[in-house]
Amino acid sequence: MFTYYLNLALRSFRRNKALTALMVLAIALGIGASMTTLTVFHILSGDPVPTRSGELFYVQLDPEGMTGYTPGEEPAEQVTRFDAQTLLREKRGDRQAMMTGGSLAITPQKQGMSPFYGDARYTTADIFPMFDMPFLYGGGWSATEDERHARVAVIAKALNDKLFGGADSVGRTVRLDSDDFRIVGVLDQWRPTPRFYDMNSDRFGELEQVFVPFSTSRDLKMSRNGSMDCWGDAGSDPEGAAGVNAPCVWIQYWVQLGTPAKVDAYRRYLVNYSDQQRSSGRYERPTNVRLRSVMEWLDYNKVVPSDVRLQVWLAFGFLAVCLLNTVGLLLAKFLRRSGEVGVRRALGASRREIFMQCLVEAGVVGMAGGIVGLALAWLGLWAVRQQPASYAELAHLDPLMLLTTFVLAVGASLLAGVIPAWQAMQVTPAIQLKSQ
Repeated sequence: MFTYYLNLALRSFRRNKALTALMVLAIALGIGASMTTLTVFHILSGDPVPTRSGELFYVQLDPEGMTGYTPGEEPAEQVTRFDAQTLLREKRGDRQAMMTGGSLAITPQKQGMSPFYGDARYTTADIFPMFDMPFLYGGGWSATEDERHARVAVIAKALNDKLFGGADSVGRTVRLDSDDFRIVGVLDQWRPTPRFYDMNSDRFGELEQVFVPFSTSRDLKMSRNGSMDCWGDAGSDPEGAAGVNAPCVWIQYWVQLGTPAKVDAYRRYLVNYSDQQRSSGRYERPTNVRLRSVMEWLDYNKVVPSDVRLQVWLAFGFLAVCLLNTVGLLLAKFLRRSGEVGVRRALGASRREIFMQCLVEAGVVGMAGGIVGLALAWLGLWAVRQQPASYAELAHLDPLMLLTTFVLAVGASLLAGVIPAWQAMQVTPAIQLKSQ
């Protein structure tokens, strides 16, 4: 029967080409607008590390003084170097890593290639297995090399391609600032979206080009970037604001915890640690700690811009208007065929069969609208990629969004066809036959 209904629908389209084109265009415009904004929202709100997001937690403490204190407010979004190194040394999680961002001068060994600057991440050994970072060659460094302040580095695939033509560079040397580092690993393509591990840098930018041990970066006084909040006398430490004892928060600290019991235990550990630091006189404020999972951390930081959320609502509102227009067009089309419907009813067709025939016709309209809407969505995403926003280049339809386009188009058209189909099936055969 479906094939028969499909054949009737195609015949109907040929008889009413202008009306059919208007319905397809109405569906296509709504689908194109809604899928463009929905795809952008999908990209920005996705899980950046799906294999580990339920096990990774971001640590927040409240080490600041009482000046400006407001009860119940959120603690600092980063931790001090003293706290990060203490938590790292005590190793209460399955894995843990401290980190911050920086920028380094990279001097190529190739003749004719000038030095250039690249983004860097100063971190500790566990970051690579914690974040499930894939390696093309080699691997990360060890905790022993952290402790020895070793001059080792992991570089990104893009930098490896630029410096070594994509060859296995493990064991070779790369010059960072004015010092030579031994390459121990080359990362494969890895670009979590957003860059959940550091909300103080470009949230949708590319991966850093170089990773070096945090301890080594401090020995060599490598430049750093990102936010830093200080209170009290930040110059009291010989190393300045980046010193171990400086009253400044500037380091991100992540911990991996495999079970809910470990999460509860680690949260209690943070409370006890905060109490101890207050007893020793380092902390002044009441205990105030947070331990957020990856997705909770992204929600807290409102990663999806408010204008993107607004655009999604506006686009789906526009789709609703298009559906209302489609309902009117379908209703007009079906009621114009009342005589045809009456004849079919008189020949034995049930109301259910008339209803299904009309829904199949509406579904075909939706499929055609989905195809045209897909082209409009591609055009809309191309326009998004021309914008200066850092996330713009990520605006591409993935297989899930491609499937969603057609499901939404057909589903919307079937929904729009329910009322017209219901009206069509109510046609009384006797009245229609008498009028013929």
